[in-house]
Amino acid sequence: MRILLIGKNGQLGWELQRTCMTLGEVIAVDYPQVDISQINALRDLIQTVKPHILLNPAAYTNVDKAENEVDLARVVNGVAPGVMAEEMKKLGGALIHYSTDYVFDGKKGSPYNETDVPNPLNVYGKTKLEGEQMVEAIGGSYLIFRTSWVYSMRQGGFVNRVLQWARQQETLRIMDDQTGNPTWARMLAEATAQVIAQGRSEPVDYLQEKAGLCHLAGAGSCSRFEWAKAILELDPKKEEQVVKELLPAETSEFPTPAERPTFSPLDNTKFIKKFTLELLNWKVLLKLAIISF
Repeated sequence: MRILLIGKNGQLGWELQRTCMTLGEVIAVDYPQVDISQINALRDLIQTVKPHILLNPAAYTNVDKAENEVDLARVVNGVAPGVMAEEMKKLGGALIHYSTDYVFDGKKGSPYNETDVPNPLNVYGKTKLEGEQMVEAIGGSYLIFRTSWVYSMRQGGFVNRVLQWARQQETLRIMDDQTGNPTWARMLAEATAQVIAQGRSEPVDYLQEKAGLCHLAGAGSCSRFEWAKAILELDPKKEEQVVKELLPAETSEFPTPAERPTFSPLDNTKFIKKFTLELLNWKVLLKLAIISF
């Protein structure tokens, strides 16, 4: 089996490259080897590699910058996934694409499932939703995994930032009015690999049978304040901390160009039933992530 991974240097892409190596030949690329905003080059790459499965964790992820780079975000997050779906359908292969909880407005008041109607608040969320819709419209053998608050210990993200701030500042103010599912990139990659492995010798046919959209994120939910508190508690080098107090804050105290959903946890029930797999609770994943680093 030949797997094409686009976006190997990102948080999830780095983990997918290592996790999927046991499944077959993994051809992993990233910018500048391929610029997915250049559609013809993207088509050429897929046609040249002729993968059985294409994994696409690549995206325009700068949520605030996207407000001023709408066209680029739309090509990368919206158009490119559709092109990937088209080319994989021509090849008789499968596409696994990743989306985001930011397709929702956060006003439901309870965890979102796949039947809830999206209503993104920012350009990033709107363009990611366009990507989902493009893939679904083309059909074929595909899976879309919506996930939430993905982090990695090897790249700068919320967990590493909190650990860094705790070594620099005596007081930390963290938002207590944004809630989601923290998701360790390694476990998201592991779950993806297990889904592919369930197809055994016919993974493309299996993914065709299971085709559709699923939510896949760390179980349970928390606010960013609760997440930060857990990070500080699990820090294996607490003696290096200088922080003395962690205080809750409101999103309005930290104005940004892009509006974020305040409550966007994802319900994983559909994924669990479909694949008989489940990600662990977000706090257990956090502990494993910090210990493993």
